[in-house]
Amino acid sequence: MEHITEQFFNEKITSAKVSFERALDCKHTEFDDLYPYMLEHPQFFWYKRYVAWSELLTIVKLCNELSSEWKDQFTEKQVNYIEKQVMSSRVLDEWYETNDSKEHAINE
Repeated sequence: MEHITEQFFNEKITSAKVSFERALDCKHTEFDDLYPYMLEHPQFFWYKRYVAWSELLTIVKLCNELSSEWKDQFTEKQVNYIEKQVMSSRVLDEWYETNDSKEHAINE
């Protein structure tokens, strides 16, 4: 079995964060490829965000259980949202601290 390293978890957290932020920004994610027929449904983007949020929380949970640091990739406010574990309209509206410092997910 391959040895799991701190770098492995850092990459997973980064990937989950980018995926969640792309979902917030209504940009393409792997989820779009899984369910291309869903793009026409209005609830798709809410579900897509929920799936990305769940993935992020799962990776954070694993990091916590294995004492792997994850908080340094997020703002204090984002860490607070993640620790509360509930994706609310506040999380969706205020994930990015301000429009000026908004870090959009990588556009691919």
